Amino acid sequence: MNSPAEVPIRDESIRLGQLLKLAGLVEDGAMARAVIEAGEVTVDGEVWSRRGQQVRPGMTVSYAGESVLVVSGA
Repeated sequence: MNSPAEVPIRDESIRLGQLLKLAGLVEDGAMARAVIEAGEVTVDGEVWSRRGQQVRPGMTVSYAGESVLVVSGA
């Protein structure tokens, strides 16, 4: 299995739906909402079902066989 791609964020946290868009895992907010509500997104191995939940550096988000690691960025 490949290492997750790193996705830098500039604040202390980012909403799950925004992260999916930033990482290029979904095309838009509507798709983010749909896949999150369908239980297709995991954070650190747990299914998250609310797109407003806060993701912080060090967390790994997975969807559709792709994983990204959230890191602090400028």
